[in-house]
Amino acid sequence: MSDHVTTTEATVELIALSFDANDPQRQAYFWAEALRWDIDDAQPDAIRLVPTDDTGFAIEFRHVPDAKSGQNRQHFDLTTESVEDKADTIARLIELGARHIDIGQSPDETHVVLADPEGNEFCVIDPDNNFLADCPRLGAVNCDGTQALGYFWSRALGWPLVWDQDEETAIHDPDGVGPKITWSGPPLMPATASTRIRFDIAPPDGRSRSSVIDQLVALGATVVDGDQGVMADPDGNEFLVGERGSPRQADP
Repeated sequence: MSDHVTTTEATVELIALSFDANDPQRQAYFWAEALRWDIDDAQPDAIRLVPTDDTGFAIEFRHVPDAKSGQNRQHFDLTTESVEDKADTIARLIELGARHIDIGQSPDETHVVLADPEGNEFCVIDPDNNFLADCPRLGAVNCDGTQALGYFWSRALGWPLVWDQDEETAIHDPDGVGPKITWSGPPLMPATASTRIRFDIAPPDGRSRSSVIDQLVALGATVVDGDQGVMADPDGNEFLVGERGSPRQADP
């Protein structure tokens, strides 16, 4: 466990995870069932899920024409409440289009690795997992990334580090609600792996997008497209800087 658990002032707020999808509606309905969240807003090319717990961000499925290619750098870890809940969850999600996949997990690992209807990897975690015991159904957003990336997002979001060991890091909302965000440390996936899930962030206090971009650059990010608010984190993963507030406060 890390001693670095102090909260810093947030540069930005995480308002959503932007999830690429060939069929946003189907993906949204699958993940609404998986996470037990609600569908809040549906447009022709985008659909948004909002949490039914204290998670402070939404998930927005946005249409893209390209199919998934390679293993994602980010995936979801789903918690379970009991052995029966774990079995029922797996069975139900397979009914909805999930499938078992092998991404190199060892035979003695007890979590179950599945892929959603478009092939995005996720894990169903055992009910006795202590690290995620204080988390809701979406227990973790599990990311491939360096220790430096965990430090970057801890400073940018103002979320304290709750794990910093052997180059693995994790952060959690300072209020102790919602999922943890984790980075697995080396070895990293090849740079050619597709990025289907991106962080969608915004200034927390009504400042302009341009005002926080300079701060993010100072923390180690780079600008990809300033007009569109596209940036890349220190590991080269793209994220989006918007102008709107928290999904808890935004109009549907």
